[in-house]
Amino acid sequence: MSKTVFFSNSPTASGQHTLLRRLGTIASFAMLALALSQPAAAQRQVLDKVAAIVDEGVVLQSELDLRLEEIRDQSQAGGRPLPPAAELQSQVLETLIVENLQMQMAERMGIRYDDDTVNSVMQSLAEQNSISFDDYVNTLEAAGRYLSTREQIRKELSLRDLQRGIVNRRISVTSQEIDNFLNSESGRLSMAPDYFVDQTLIPVAENDSADVVRAKEQFAQQMAEAVRNGTDFAQARAAAQSGAASNPPTSYQVSGGELGWRKTEQLPTLFVDLVPTMQRGDVMGPVRSPSGFHLIKLVDVRGGVTSLVNQSRVRHILITPNEIRTEDQAKELIDSLYARISGGEDFAGIARQISDDSASVVAGGDMGWANDRGGMPADFAAVVNQLEVNELSEPFRTSYGWHIAQVQERRETDMTRESSRQQAEGQLRARKFDVELQNWLIEIREQAYVKILL
Repeated sequence: MSKTVFFSNSPTASGQHTLLRRLGTIASFAMLALALSQPAAAQRQVLDKVAAIVDEGVVLQSELDLRLEEIRDQSQAGGRPLPPAAELQSQVLETLIVENLQMQMAERMGIRYDDDTVNSVMQSLAEQNSISFDDYVNTLEAAGRYLSTREQIRKELSLRDLQRGIVNRRISVTSQEIDNFLNSESGRLSMAPDYFVDQTLIPVAENDSADVVRAKEQFAQQMAEAVRNGTDFAQARAAAQSGAASNPPTSYQVSGGELGWRKTEQLPTLFVDLVPTMQRGDVMGPVRSPSGFHLIKLVDVRGGVTSLVNQSRVRHILITPNEIRTEDQAKELIDSLYARISGGEDFAGIARQISDDSASVVAGGDMGWANDRGGMPADFAAVVNQLEVNELSEPFRTSYGWHIAQVQERRETDMTRESSRQQAEGQLRARKFDVELQNWLIEIREQAYVKILL
């Protein structure tokens, strides 16, 4: 992907799935053409006109007509009523005007996606429609919408980035708001963990004899053991129904399946006290209930869990090639420093005198505590995470230059509180995003020069 990034990846109200849904509606800019086959006097035939002037851009009549056509098609397919034609046209034109304003801003800021990214999105759209990429392209070409679809995808991606950057800068979430949210009933419910549970039931009937009940319990135990040893739960259920899961082979009616993502209070009563005690991948059971014997597997957990993070305190010396130091000279210098430190000279002293890292040079190369994952540049972390405490790395190259690094300490830090507050801030930002987006769109529309020419 080739684009200029101006904004941070803060939470937004529109993610990739939302983007793909929006791309179901495709708009295009029509072209002006010459009727070359006609006599010279008739060659200058206008096939398009301007519907509105928008600051330094225009909305073409063809854009408006195509968007109206798409909306009418969707309305007819979904059985939804539309407002009167004049009102609908006014609403759609206003939408295109605001989109045009945003695209002018995106262009000035250098936000534009390359063809590879557009192809990736089109591949996702093809998969959503259960067809191959080539078939999807052929369908668009047959409808005369291949190029307009590509440009609309590029447009939607640019609008998403523009909105994400500008609107999130306008949103502030205070510490007091985070505290209030975490202490509220809705906040506690929202921040509670979600569990993805798979379960199987071997039913026990009221008229089952004691021997049959014992046999079903043994059968459930065998099935649980198979799952713990790596058998897929769905495959284990199928094997149970076929009789292949027991020895000797026995066939039982088996039911169950994935419950999907659920909060604790949304789980079956029998599971409420059990699931929160399980670790991801655990299989519990058989658990007896009036219905029979249950096997419970915790497939995954998200949110609301203790966040333990491995951190390292690292110091380093950085030597960068520059206008007066070639790559070979930088390598020669870092090798000489490595030899001096290995020979007993003080790491911190050399770092203060020579290191090119302005952020750590005063501290003798000490970079402070950083998360092993995500807290350091990936190429730097790849080397540092392999070091033992107090072990001196050999000189190594990253995108920043040549380094010598040493891990001074390691620790495991409970980041649960920080993680919870980050999640809470993200949810609060998401709640504010749509409102602030509409406020911003109203502002840019009011400040723009717009002349409607219909």
